[in-house]
Amino acid sequence: MDSRPENIISFVENSLKRLRTEVIDVLYQHRVDPDIPIEEVAGTVKQLIEQGKVKHFGMSEAGAESIRRAHAIQPVTALQSEYSLWWREPEQEIFPLLEELGIGFVPFSPLGRGFLTGTINENTQFDTTDFRNIVPRFSEENRKANQRLVELLQSMAEEKESTPAQIALAWLLAQKPWIVPIPGTTKIPRLYENIKATSIELTAEDLHRIEMAASQINILGARYPEHLQQRVGK
Repeated sequence: MDSRPENIISFVENSLKRLRTEVIDVLYQHRVDPDIPIEEVAGTVKQLIEQGKVKHFGMSEAGAESIRRAHAIQPVTALQSEYSLWWREPEQEIFPLLEELGIGFVPFSPLGRGFLTGTINENTQFDTTDFRNIVPRFSEENRKANQRLVELLQSMAEEKESTPAQIALAWLLAQKPWIVPIPGTTKIPRLYENIKATSIELTAEDLHRIEMAASQINILGARYPEHLQQRVGK
């Protein structure tokens, strides 16, 4: 959260040494710092780009106003924010802005923090250190209610001889040509499974069916507890 210019510069210098590289491809501000004008942040990144230490400027979970103000100082290459079939808020205000400014979108948690893979249900027990334990959307009651969305993906997956996760990623890739999702996994087989989603073709009819079915499902639970939600969309 500390985006003071001197802290950004120190972070970059240390990262270059630690990563043993001469340049950082994309430098993300992972949350907008409410105490530092975004123009100062963008200006600092611009200097680092001019010095050849950074190639591109990225933002994460930023609101439309902050993106526009930052972009006026240093063009933003990519915005990283959550987006999936069960969290579609970016479509409302962010997508039109990104399209207008020519900014790419890098959605994290494209599989709904694992829920859209079909491997989680109301009986799933998470490790005590698992972040999902404090996420309202992952309460037992909400997981049970939200299972309808997984059933939709499972149905389409059977038709396409694929997995729910692959359908979820294929749907996401079909939304905009400038979307590059970043599904996370620690398992190599899951990595290969995710990659294969790029070979799944969802027709216009498929997408329409998914859209119509999804529109009838009321997703329950906030995606963050309140104290974390306050740091989003600044």
